[in-house]
Amino acid sequence: MIIESSYITLREVRFHAFHGVMPQERKVGADFTVTLRVKADLSRPVFSDNVNDTLNYAALYDVLKREMAQPSRLLEHVAGRIGQAVFDSFPQVETADVTLTKLNPPMGADSEGAAVELHLINNKTQE
Repeated sequence: MIIESSYITLREVRFHAFHGVMPQERKVGADFTVTLRVKADLSRPVFSDNVNDTLNYAALYDVLKREMAQPSRLLEHVAGRIGQAVFDSFPQVETADVTLTKLNPPMGADSEGAAVELHLINNKTQE
């Protein structure tokens, strides 16, 4: 068996956080979801069945939690911080896709939310 590529994904992780341009958003907060998909070589744990050989998704969650707890004005900034923190914490991660959605954003529309999505490449794995 050949593994062409492998990913770990945390889907629609919910947070109440204090991001936004408006002062009221940073005061009362809002609900957000984060989806994080990271590309890393998972061939070893596929065969070993050993948790020490894989990328621990609970540790990935801790990165999300830490970055979401730090208020920012822009979703783009938060998503970029999440990506950089993942690369700093897990140098074996080749790419990270971060989708950060603000549920019920203050824009006067009935919607599922407003989101930013970043596809990031860990340039340290390219060296």
